[in-house]
Amino acid sequence: MGTRLKILSTFKALHRTRMAVFKEDDRALTAARLQINEEYQKNKNETSEENIKKMMKMGSDVEAVLREGVLQMEHVGENKLLLRPRESLLLENVPYSDEPRKKSR
Repeated sequence: MGTRLKILSTFKALHRTRMAVFKEDDRALTAARLQINEEYQKNKNETSEENIKKMMKMGSDVEAVLREGVLQMEHVGENKLLLRPRESLLLENVPYSDEPRKKSR
């Protein structure tokens, strides 16, 4: 895949993740869109392959952090927050056990 297509792919992935992570939060959606677009505009004339690879790695890392580490919360009272986890962040509840698991053969 060409460098230009990889850049576009990372750009689109960031925007898709932004839409999922900040769903129903217009202020955060707008701020994230502006930040992503600003960073890409600022570096659109970059010609150094090394710098482009570093920036693409940064974009992929940011996308992963957004996807895996950001939770939505909403104020529902003076001292109360409502947590809105995405389906992809919910894990199966596995009970704790002091005994190590037996390996199956």
